[in-house]
Amino acid sequence: MPAFSIGPLCAPVPDVRRIAVLRGGGLGDLFFALPAIESLALAYPGAEITLIGTSVHRDLLSGRPGPVSEVLVLPDLAEPPAFDLAVQLHGGGRWSNPFLRQLGARVTVGPNTPDAVALDRPVPFAYFQNETVRWLEVAGFAGAPVATLEPSLAVTEADLREASAALSGLPRPIVTVHPGATDPRRRWPHFAELITGIGDRASVVVVGTESEGALLQGLPGRVLSGLSMSGLVGVLASSAVVVANDSGPRHLAQAVGTQTVSIYWMGNVIHAGPAGRARHGVHISWTARCPVCGADCTRHDLGRCEHDASLVADVPVADVLTDTLSRL
Repeated sequence: MPAFSIGPLCAPVPDVRRIAVLRGGGLGDLFFALPAIESLALAYPGAEITLIGTSVHRDLLSGRPGPVSEVLVLPDLAEPPAFDLAVQLHGGGRWSNPFLRQLGARVTVGPNTPDAVALDRPVPFAYFQNETVRWLEVAGFAGAPVATLEPSLAVTEADLREASAALSGLPRPIVTVHPGATDPRRRWPHFAELITGIGDRASVVVVGTESEGALLQGLPGRVLSGLSMSGLVGVLASSAVVVANDSGPRHLAQAVGTQTVSIYWMGNVIHAGPAGRARHGVHISWTARCPVCGADCTRHDLGRCEHDASLVADVPVADVLTDTLSRL
């Protein structure tokens, strides 16, 4: 079968023993990059891959089977090891490319906006592109054909043990709900009504961090706000369906193979929507202007207004509920 790539497939870099991958951001940002990391691991089977990321990424990946050998946490890096290949999977390059070049790798690869420092193998950057596809295209410039289009994460016995304790006594099936999102405009305000509609068709679990306490307060179901990252993996993997906004737990649920029903603003579907629909229902808001001031929300180049009003509030509860129940 011929090698498949998104865009050009460049020649592999010779004699690669250590690869650095730069990917900051949150939980969801990591999952956008995982297929590209899998592709690099397949193209360079003898190389160790070091992810330069965040403490969230370290907590999730440490000791977990997968293509990443170690996680170095930004910004507190000790003296980094010598890398043969450094791949930038973190934006257009204005801020990340100078850092990548400081690693001293023999070959650097990644996106280059016009205001970014050039890398050895520069990749054109356009704002509106699916993030998973974007990083697979970068991997092609690094000599790595596409290994997979979907992120995947191994589930361990430790994950399932913690989840079993957290879910003790709940009848199956389980629907897990995550009402949060980093950007308040991505938060759907109707989760309480959704959970009420589920009724006795399933046990409902509500997950979130302690900082999301205000969003969790008062929601029906069993609220789990003190889970470790391992426990969150186990709970999502033990669920029949996960209902969420465009958020890290939604992407994590997809990676462990659980069905999802999600609420997206139209622009975010381009960047972060799942590719398939058989296992992943997507409900889209077509709101184009801020509900408070009327500012155009589709012009990323103009910045955003100061309001945090939900851009997805118009997604009907009935549609999300029907989709959720159909997947049980």
